[in-house]
Amino acid sequence: MVFGITLLVFHPIQWFCFNVFGYQAHKKSVDALQFCLMRCLNVLGTRFSWDNTYTISKDQPLLIVSNHQSMYDISPIMWYMRKHHVKFVSKKELGKGIPSVSYNLRHGGSVLIDRKNPRQALSAMTTFGDYIEDTNRAAVIFPEGTRSKDGQPKVFKTRGLELLFERVPSALIVPITVNNSWKMLRYGKFPMGIGNHIRFKVHQPIKLSEVDDHSELIKGLEHTITSAIILE
Repeated sequence: MVFGITLLVFHPIQWFCFNVFGYQAHKKSVDALQFCLMRCLNVLGTRFSWDNTYTISKDQPLLIVSNHQSMYDISPIMWYMRKHHVKFVSKKELGKGIPSVSYNLRHGGSVLIDRKNPRQALSAMTTFGDYIEDTNRAAVIFPEGTRSKDGQPKVFKTRGLELLFERVPSALIVPITVNNSWKMLRYGKFPMGIGNHIRFKVHQPIKLSEVDDHSELIKGLEHTITSAIILE
Protein backbone atom coordinates (compact mmCIF):
# COMPACT_ATOMS: atom_id res chain seq x y z
CA MET A 1 0.00 0.00 0.00
CA VAL A 2 2.80 2.42 0.89
CA PHE A 3 4.61 1.60 -2.35
CA GLY A 4 1.48 2.13 -4.45
CA ILE A 5 0.59 5.40 -2.73
CA THR A 6 4.12 6.69 -3.36
CA LEU A 7 3.77 5.95 -7.09
CA LEU A 8 0.43 7.77 -7.19
CA VAL A 9 1.74 10.81 -5.34
CA PHE A 10 4.81 11.21 -7.54
CA HIS A 11 2.98 10.82 -10.85
CA PRO A 12 1.54 14.38 -10.92
CA ILE A 13 4.78 15.70 -9.42
CA GLN A 14 6.71 14.21 -12.34
CA TRP A 15 4.21 15.58 -14.85
CA PHE A 16 4.43 19.07 -13.37
CA CYS A 17 8.23 19.07 -13.18
CA PHE A 18 8.64 17.79 -16.74
CA ASN A 19 6.05 20.01 -18.41
CA VAL A 20 6.72 23.20 -16.47
CA PHE A 21 10.43 23.14 -15.64
CA GLY A 22 11.91 20.57 -18.04
CA TYR A 23 14.39 17.71 -17.83
CA GLN A 24 16.51 18.73 -14.83
CA ALA A 25 13.50 19.27 -12.57
CA HIS A 26 11.95 16.03 -13.78
CA LYS A 27 15.16 14.17 -12.98
CA LYS A 28 15.19 15.55 -9.44
CA SER A 29 11.62 14.37 -8.95
CA VAL A 30 12.56 10.91 -10.23
CA ASP A 31 15.58 10.78 -7.90
CA ALA A 32 13.31 11.65 -4.96
CA LEU A 33 10.88 8.96 -6.08
CA GLN A 34 13.61 6.29 -6.04
CA PHE A 35 14.69 7.31 -2.53
CA CYS A 36 11.10 7.12 -1.29
CA LEU A 37 10.50 3.74 -2.94
CA MET A 38 13.54 2.36 -1.13
CA ARG A 39 12.23 3.75 2.15
CA CYS A 40 8.90 2.04 1.47
CA LEU A 41 10.66 -1.32 1.63
CA ASN A 42 12.06 -0.42 5.04
CA VAL A 43 8.50 -1.01 6.29
CA LEU A 44 9.16 -4.72 5.66
CA GLY A 45 12.54 -4.61 7.38
CA THR A 46 14.38 -4.51 4.07
CA ARG A 47 17.96 -3.20 4.13
CA PHE A 48 20.17 -2.06 1.28
CA SER A 49 23.95 -2.26 0.92
CA TRP A 50 25.85 -0.58 -1.92
CA ASP A 51 29.46 -1.71 -2.24
CA ASN A 52 31.41 0.51 -4.63
CA THR A 53 35.12 1.15 -4.09
CA TYR A 54 35.64 2.82 -7.49
CA THR A 55 35.56 6.48 -8.48
CA ILE A 56 33.45 6.82 -11.62
CA SER A 57 33.63 10.09 -13.54
CA LYS A 58 30.47 11.83 -14.71
CA ASP A 59 32.23 12.98 -17.89
CA GLN A 60 31.74 9.77 -19.82
CA PRO A 61 28.87 7.52 -20.88
CA LEU A 62 28.28 4.41 -18.79
CA LEU A 63 26.94 0.99 -19.68
CA ILE A 64 25.80 -0.59 -16.42
CA VAL A 65 25.49 -4.36 -16.82
CA SER A 66 23.72 -6.28 -14.07
CA ASN A 67 21.93 -9.48 -13.23
CA HIS A 68 18.20 -9.06 -12.63
CA GLN A 69 16.31 -10.60 -9.72
CA SER A 70 13.23 -8.41 -9.23
CA MET A 71 11.70 -4.99 -9.82
CA TYR A 72 13.40 -3.96 -6.57
CA ASP A 73 16.79 -3.98 -8.30
CA ILE A 74 15.87 -0.79 -10.10
CA SER A 75 15.33 1.94 -7.50
CA PRO A 76 18.64 1.37 -5.67
CA ILE A 77 20.62 1.45 -8.93
CA MET A 78 18.87 4.66 -9.94
CA TRP A 79 19.40 6.22 -6.52
CA TYR A 80 23.03 5.28 -5.89
CA MET A 81 24.04 6.04 -9.49
CA ARG A 82 21.82 9.13 -9.78
CA LYS A 83 24.65 11.54 -10.63
CA HIS A 84 25.11 9.60 -13.88
CA HIS A 85 21.51 10.10 -15.10
CA VAL A 86 20.54 6.43 -15.23
CA LYS A 87 18.32 5.21 -18.10
CA PHE A 88 16.94 1.73 -18.72
CA VAL A 89 16.36 -0.70 -21.53
CA SER A 90 12.84 -1.91 -20.77
CA LYS A 91 10.06 -3.88 -22.42
CA LYS A 92 7.34 -1.76 -24.00
CA GLU A 93 4.62 -3.21 -21.73
CA LEU A 94 6.03 -1.17 -18.84
CA GLY A 95 5.52 2.06 -20.78
CA LYS A 96 1.86 2.29 -19.85
CA GLY A 97 -0.44 1.57 -16.94
CA ILE A 98 1.98 2.00 -14.02
CA PRO A 99 1.82 5.38 -12.24
CA SER A 100 5.15 7.22 -12.12
CA VAL A 101 7.10 4.28 -13.56
CA SER A 102 5.54 4.36 -17.03
CA TYR A 103 5.74 8.14 -17.20
CA ASN A 104 9.43 8.16 -16.40
CA LEU A 105 10.18 5.42 -18.91
CA ARG A 106 8.39 7.37 -21.64
CA HIS A 107 9.76 10.83 -20.85
CA GLY A 108 12.97 10.34 -18.86
CA GLY A 109 15.25 9.09 -21.63
CA SER A 110 14.89 5.32 -21.27
CA VAL A 111 14.05 3.05 -24.20
CA LEU A 112 11.03 0.79 -24.60
CA ILE A 113 11.50 -2.19 -26.89
CA ASP A 114 9.07 -4.68 -28.36
CA ARG A 115 10.68 -8.06 -27.83
CA LYS A 116 8.33 -9.54 -30.45
CA ASN A 117 9.40 -7.02 -33.08
CA PRO A 118 13.15 -7.26 -33.75
CA ARG A 119 13.08 -4.41 -36.28
CA GLN A 120 11.54 -1.97 -33.77
CA ALA A 121 13.87 -3.15 -31.01
CA LEU A 122 16.94 -2.68 -33.24
CA SER A 123 15.92 0.83 -34.26
CA ALA A 124 15.06 1.86 -30.69
CA MET A 125 18.30 0.47 -29.28
CA THR A 126 20.34 2.23 -31.97
CA THR A 127 18.73 5.57 -31.16
CA PHE A 128 19.14 4.93 -27.44
CA GLY A 129 22.83 4.10 -27.81
CA ASP A 130 23.45 7.30 -29.75
CA TYR A 131 21.65 9.27 -27.02
CA ILE A 132 23.82 7.75 -24.27
CA GLU A 133 27.00 8.44 -26.25
CA ASP A 134 26.04 12.05 -27.01
CA THR A 135 24.89 12.98 -23.49
CA ASN A 136 27.41 11.07 -21.31
CA ARG A 137 24.57 9.42 -19.44
CA ALA A 138 24.22 5.87 -18.13
CA ALA A 139 22.34 2.96 -19.66
CA VAL A 140 21.38 -0.03 -17.54
CA ILE A 141 20.91 -3.32 -19.32
CA PHE A 142 19.94 -6.68 -17.83
CA PRO A 143 21.40 -9.17 -20.33
CA GLU A 144 19.42 -12.07 -18.85
CA GLY A 145 16.40 -10.52 -20.54
CA THR A 146 14.06 -11.29 -17.66
CA ARG A 147 14.35 -11.53 -13.91
CA SER A 148 15.52 -14.64 -12.08
CA LYS A 149 12.74 -15.68 -9.72
CA ASP A 150 14.99 -17.84 -7.52
CA GLY A 151 18.26 -15.96 -7.75
CA GLN A 152 19.84 -18.47 -10.13
CA PRO A 153 21.44 -16.50 -12.99
CA LYS A 154 20.14 -16.96 -16.51
CA VAL A 155 22.38 -17.13 -19.56
CA PHE A 156 23.23 -13.66 -20.89
CA LYS A 157 21.71 -12.66 -24.21
CA THR A 158 24.40 -10.87 -26.19
CA ARG A 159 22.65 -8.93 -28.97
CA GLY A 160 21.62 -5.93 -26.90
CA LEU A 161 25.06 -5.59 -25.37
CA GLU A 162 26.79 -5.91 -28.73
CA LEU A 163 24.60 -3.20 -30.21
CA LEU A 164 25.26 -0.81 -27.33
CA PHE A 165 28.99 -1.51 -27.58
CA GLU A 166 28.81 -0.43 -31.23
CA ARG A 167 26.79 2.74 -30.55
CA VAL A 168 28.56 3.85 -27.36
CA PRO A 169 32.26 3.31 -28.17
CA SER A 170 33.53 5.67 -25.45
CA ALA A 171 31.57 3.94 -22.69
CA LEU A 172 32.86 2.79 -19.35
CA ILE A 173 31.40 -0.65 -18.58
CA VAL A 174 30.23 -0.95 -14.97
CA PRO A 175 29.35 -4.53 -13.91
CA ILE A 176 27.03 -4.87 -10.90
CA THR A 177 25.92 -7.98 -9.01
CA VAL A 178 22.55 -7.92 -7.24
CA ASN A 179 21.92 -10.30 -4.36
CA ASN A 180 18.74 -11.18 -2.47
CA SER A 181 16.18 -8.95 -4.19
CA TRP A 182 14.47 -12.09 -5.53
CA LYS A 183 13.51 -12.89 -1.95
CA MET A 184 11.08 -9.98 -1.93
CA LEU A 185 8.86 -11.94 -4.34
CA ARG A 186 9.76 -15.52 -3.49
CA TYR A 187 6.10 -16.22 -2.60
CA GLY A 188 4.70 -14.23 -5.50
CA LYS A 189 3.24 -10.75 -5.10
CA PHE A 190 1.79 -11.64 -1.68
CA PRO A 191 2.97 -12.14 0.97
CA MET A 192 6.14 -10.16 0.34
CA GLY A 193 9.48 -11.15 1.84
CA ILE A 194 10.34 -9.67 5.23
CA GLY A 195 13.71 -8.65 6.67
CA ASN A 196 15.76 -9.12 3.52
CA HIS A 197 19.19 -7.56 2.98
CA ILE A 198 19.49 -6.56 -0.68
CA ARG A 199 23.13 -6.17 -1.66
CA PHE A 200 24.73 -4.50 -4.67
CA LYS A 201 28.36 -5.10 -5.59
CA VAL A 202 30.04 -2.83 -8.14
CA HIS A 203 32.92 -4.59 -9.89
CA GLN A 204 36.00 -3.13 -11.61
CA PRO A 205 34.84 -0.80 -14.41
CA ILE A 206 36.20 -1.50 -17.87
CA LYS A 207 36.96 1.01 -20.64
CA LEU A 208 35.29 -0.29 -23.77
CA SER A 209 37.86 1.45 -25.98
CA GLU A 210 40.59 -0.75 -24.49
CA VAL A 211 38.84 -4.02 -25.38
CA ASP A 212 39.35 -5.58 -28.81
CA ASP A 213 37.14 -8.67 -28.53
CA HIS A 214 33.58 -7.84 -27.51
CA SER A 215 32.56 -11.51 -27.34
CA GLU A 216 35.25 -12.21 -24.79
CA LEU A 217 34.27 -9.06 -22.91
CA ILE A 218 30.67 -10.27 -22.59
CA LYS A 219 31.83 -13.67 -21.38
CA GLY A 220 34.04 -11.97 -18.81
CA LEU A 221 31.22 -9.71 -17.65
CA GLU A 222 28.88 -12.67 -17.26
CA HIS A 223 31.45 -14.57 -15.21
CA THR A 224 32.27 -11.58 -13.02
CA ILE A 225 28.62 -10.76 -12.30
CA THR A 226 27.27 -14.27 -11.80
CA SER A 227 30.22 -15.57 -9.78
CA ALA A 228 29.41 -12.99 -7.09
CA ILE A 229 25.79 -14.15 -6.73
CA ILE A 230 25.22 -15.68 -3.31
CA LEU A 231 22.33 -18.09 -2.94
CA GLU A 232 21.42 -18.42 0.74
